[in-house]
Amino acid sequence: MPATFFVVAVLAVIVAATVFAGVKTVPQGQEWVVERLGKFHVTLKPGLNFIIPYIDNVAYRVSTKGDVLAIGSQEVITRDNAVIITNAVAFIKVTDPTRAVYEIQNYEYAIQNLVMTSLRAIIGQMDLNSALSEREHIKARLQDNIAKEVAAWGIYVQSVEIQDIKPSDSMQKAMEQQASAERFKQATILEAEGRREAMIREADGKLEAAKREADAQIRLAEASARAIGDISAAIQDRDLPAVFLLGDRYVNALQKMATSQNGKMVMLPADLPAAIRGIMGKG
Repeated sequence: MPATFFVVAVLAVIVAATVFAGVKTVPQGQEWVVERLGKFHVTLKPGLNFIIPYIDNVAYRVSTKGDVLAIGSQEVITRDNAVIITNAVAFIKVTDPTRAVYEIQNYEYAIQNLVMTSLRAIIGQMDLNSALSEREHIKARLQDNIAKEVAAWGIYVQSVEIQDIKPSDSMQKAMEQQASAERFKQATILEAEGRREAMIREADGKLEAAKREADAQIRLAEASARAIGDISAAIQDRDLPAVFLLGDRYVNALQKMATSQNGKMVMLPADLPAAIRGIMGKG
């Protein structure tokens, strides 16, 4: 009796363990891939499920929740040979656990490398300014490329975000030096243009002054000519106009000599008209 009771108890424990092993409760947000004798058999959905113990085996527990994959920083060379540093994050979701575990060895690692490769290819076709300013364009192209590749693995790419994209340290220093040189160049150009404008204005002023001086001399000469003509007509003396003209110039010349810095003393003839007639040879 004790031996029989022991055997029955052992069989009861084995049966209970077998039944328990055949009952699987899958939590929400997961799907379990079951293999039967080493071959894919079925995918267990969230909730209560039953399998055949010892024949069926839960080979993979796959999360169907959205996941975030961090893409590490990497150096990328643009079309104009500039070096920039960029990183990203990919938001993914497993839609077909069977394909996710059988079509690719490690889908997370594969997606990370696929994003890095595609990012290098996209930025390599752009120049530095475009790569730094067109982040949304890069994001759209990157997501489109990744989505097509990973769809065969039963994975949906919800979004790919560019976290950071900036020039490398050496490139940033070169850009700062270039900007400084450009500012110095612009300042030099503006200074040269200012001097040129000032010289032009000064020359225009001198030209205008010369024109006015010449106009004044012409007007003065015309007035002198009219005055001499009036005097000649009044006194009927042909020599007097010449005497008047020479006398006027003689007095002006003496006045300039008197006002010059080297002028000390100016001697005037007592009889200026006689002196002028002497100059004319009619003394």
